[in-house]
Amino acid sequence: MANQVSVKYTQIFINNEFVDSVNGKKFPTINPATGEQICLVAEGDEADINNAVAAAKEAFKLGSTWRTMDASARGALLNKLADLLARDADYIAKLETLDNGKPYKLAIGDVYGCISELRYYAGWADKIHGKTIPMDGNHLAYTRVEPFGVCGAIIPWNFPMILFIWKIAPALCTGNVIVVKPAEQTPLTALYTCSLIKEAGFPPGVVNVVPGYGPTAGAPLVNHPDVQKITFTGSTEVGQLILQGAGKDSIKSVSLELGGKSPLVIMDDADIDQAVVVAHEACMVNQGQCCCAATRTFVQEGIYDEFVRKTKELALKRVVGDPFDDATQQGPQVDEEQFNKILSLIESGKKEGAKLECGGKAISSKGYFIQPTVFSNVTDNMRIAVEEIFGPVQQIFKFKTLDEAIERSNDTTYGLAAGIFTKNLDTANMYTQAVRAGTVWVNTFLAFGPQTPFGGYKMSGIGRESGEDGLHEYCQIKSVVVAIPQKNA
Repeated sequence: MANQVSVKYTQIFINNEFVDSVNGKKFPTINPATGEQICLVAEGDEADINNAVAAAKEAFKLGSTWRTMDASARGALLNKLADLLARDADYIAKLETLDNGKPYKLAIGDVYGCISELRYYAGWADKIHGKTIPMDGNHLAYTRVEPFGVCGAIIPWNFPMILFIWKIAPALCTGNVIVVKPAEQTPLTALYTCSLIKEAGFPPGVVNVVPGYGPTAGAPLVNHPDVQKITFTGSTEVGQLILQGAGKDSIKSVSLELGGKSPLVIMDDADIDQAVVVAHEACMVNQGQCCCAATRTFVQEGIYDEFVRKTKELALKRVVGDPFDDATQQGPQVDEEQFNKILSLIESGKKEGAKLECGGKAISSKGYFIQPTVFSNVTDNMRIAVEEIFGPVQQIFKFKTLDEAIERSNDTTYGLAAGIFTKNLDTANMYTQAVRAGTVWVNTFLAFGPQTPFGGYKMSGIGRESGEDGLHEYCQIKSVVVAIPQKNA
């Protein structure tokens, strides 16, 4: 099936046109299942970012088609884009699988998630408005909700399609224009979607996409004086650099969705079979390349041994292989760098005394495949307990009391997500209130919807994606105060 996927767009997208990079450079994007080159993609740098920002700025100027468009018409365009994604869902999913390595059945789910996100924000487009305010004195006071203007978005490689839509949908819904730098590992689905953005009828310059590398394309986007808003999903380390860059020569609004080391607490009253399955998938999904993956599994001591045994059995059954095969549950890691990092952290776990229950090795000499890996007897000071592995590696910890589980859940610099399995409502309520995380799941994990805000506490970021709260990240509030003339006595 992989051989049936043809790549249609590899150039930079500016002003509704595909163009070569100014310097003429190209870079390879690699099929992680084989380690072989898929194609060459135009490599944007500062000159291309400048051109993209100029196009976006022109599209946002007063009197432009985009600025004068009815809000309901913006919603209609988002719905049209959703229609086109639905039409081409199979092709987009195959392209994502080819470029990213995730199983096709996961990629097609990602595409339908994008469609839901677009339709959700399409419905919001003409429902964003200010308030009248009962201000003291003889004044009429009201607020206007206005777009920032030119936004810059930098997206990662683990969920390329979803995160592209998570950025552009609320930005366009609220009337902004945007320049996107996709991850250099996975630029293909964003570029194909650009052709659909043009087909849907978005005006030139409203969406621009510049593939390239972080230091040469991402940094100029962050530093550009005409960019008023930066949104980034990726590592905490890069997020810190973006915060610094956004405040260096100007002050930009910044939203960041960063790393995680999410805890999932299994109480001894939980349905153990359900908990084992959910905890396994919550860690292994997308080859473990998920920022909110439940990589710290805390299991109460009364069921610990049984939980470890059942988890090992499940991991050994997990099907790893060709991501285009319907039977495959786990494909390759995205690239050689991630592959080597994961294997290095697995070795550290073994050296530091964790018990390797299964996995821990590379699979075959072709592509970047790693066995589903389970560690037990993990302690909180081990590297695998502290660092974000971003691979198919589950760590199982033992605890005694709920208070202990809460304390250890919070003993991390991250705060993206958390979860608990229990049949006791009081236990669930106590945990959800006490844990410091942006999302807490109860008797489930990784349950997402476009209506629900997502984002982190602490080093896991600032701001929110999705939901009504996701809209606010792309809006500014303007207060208008009008003097009311007084009648003569």
